[in-house]
Amino acid sequence: MKNTRRLKRMARAKRNRVEGLSLTSLMDVFTILVFFLLVNQSVGELVEPPKEIKLPDSVVDVMPRQTVVMMVSEKQVLIQGVPVVSYDEVLNSQSSVVEPIRVSLQKQRGNVIGVSAESIAKGNEITIMAHRTVPFKVLKILMSSCTSAGYSSISLAVNQKASQNQ
Repeated sequence: MKNTRRLKRMARAKRNRVEGLSLTSLMDVFTILVFFLLVNQSVGELVEPPKEIKLPDSVVDVMPRQTVVMMVSEKQVLIQGVPVVSYDEVLNSQSSVVEPIRVSLQKQRGNVIGVSAESIAKGNEITIMAHRTVPFKVLKILMSSCTSAGYSSISLAVNQKASQNQ
């Protein structure tokens, strides 16, 4: 008698049991993954120049890394979006190093997120975003100011266009 009651109870439990997977924890994992991807999609993205800076065109294969950004418009020089000196001041400079730029860049050393200790040891990297009409004389003064502040790797930002082989 005990055995039959037990068998009936087991049969009833088996009938009422829902077969399949519980998707709740799986959906939680996918939600976290989607959120992570949305938040981190901008890492390594291109830095968009302001409207007043028109970059020159070039064939570029390598995406830029996250660095200190110097923007040079026809009116002023900005470092990390903060105005430092006017364009005319750099253009008319008699020295090969512009002191306000050097001081500002030295303050920026080590403050950039994503810069490794190896990168700091060999010198920080900087990207110069200059308007396409900026003469090389000005770029040379800016690059000298960068190297005097300890930035050994200088990149010039350009617009990517189709490769010349196509």
